[in-house]
Amino acid sequence: MRALLVALMLTLAGCATPVRLPDHPPDLAPPVHVPESTWWEVDSDIGAASLAAKASARDEARGAMANWKRRIQKRTETDFIPWFTDFWTQQWLAMKVAWYKLSAEEGADPTIKRLSAYLQTQYRERVLDPVAREIDPDKVRALATNHYAQRLSAQLQEIPRRYGVPVDQFDRRIKAIPAIALTHQPAHSASLYEVVHAEPIATLPAYVALSIQVRKDSGTTGNGPSDARISPVAKRASEILAARLITSGGASAAAAAIGGGAGVIISFGTAGFSAIAHEKDRPKMEAQLRESLRLALADMWLELVEDPATGVMAEVYHLSGQIEGGLVKTLTQPAPFEPAPQGTPLRNEKSDNEGLSAKGRSDK
Repeated sequence: MRALLVALMLTLAGCATPVRLPDHPPDLAPPVHVPESTWWEVDSDIGAASLAAKASARDEARGAMANWKRRIQKRTETDFIPWFTDFWTQQWLAMKVAWYKLSAEEGADPTIKRLSAYLQTQYRERVLDPVAREIDPDKVRALATNHYAQRLSAQLQEIPRRYGVPVDQFDRRIKAIPAIALTHQPAHSASLYEVVHAEPIATLPAYVALSIQVRKDSGTTGNGPSDARISPVAKRASEILAARLITSGGASAAAAAIGGGAGVIISFGTAGFSAIAHEKDRPKMEAQLRESLRLALADMWLELVEDPATGVMAEVYHLSGQIEGGLVKTLTQPAPFEPAPQGTPLRNEKSDNEGLSAKGRSDK
């Protein structure tokens, strides 16, 4: 029994003995040294990736907006022009012109301005709003930005493998490259790393601020024909309608003076004559309106597609401008002379050194 107790105590003592740790921790591999010349190539590839992603996003955005333009043209032809040049629409507009003139203050005639505003509203409701329910330029802008970020992210993933750069060092590199810079507030700024790792980019507070800023800068871009384009239409319509008011006013006075059946005949005869005259002038009216709206659509296309500050590519241009602008500072500086690396050299750097050593031995 005593022997069994002694054996049990020795066993417990052995279990309680702490495990001795080695006197020195195992040697860790030294960090990989990336020469400055390699970083120069990495930055060059980042810039090229941004340019390629921007071109791809621009193609997508222009394709969507070309479809938008075709739909605008179709609705203009099938809805707005027939509505505006219709005889009864012109009669209604004549009443509005009369009301504008009667309600105008002495010495002022806001008829053209008010008629222009009314026509702009009608164009937006009959043409722009229905098309926007299918293709919204604001959504095209957001999709273009998301396309750019995704394409850029996919291309950046290849760069560390291409040059043998450790991922953690590459991530530190792109964290130092600005992508969104609106103000000095941290919430209004984002690095390239944040942009390509956001899923999706719309979750970034800095991107939300950028989107709001672009919409604010765009103002009424794409909301319809500008005053410069619609005012000539309103002016011509106002002059024609005012002349019709005089004619119809004289006919109404004659009908009222004669009275009875003869007066009714005069009223119907005048209306019939006006309708016939209207149909005769309608092709010319349609041609003039079509030309004015063609120019108005060209203006909207420039604002929505070509303008780098307010168009559907405005957000992409901000991102790419910040990224490529930050890289230019690096790419324009020559790579400095590098001392012998203290860490583990890259594969291609090591092979170059071995090649030089072999060449030296052969020369001897």
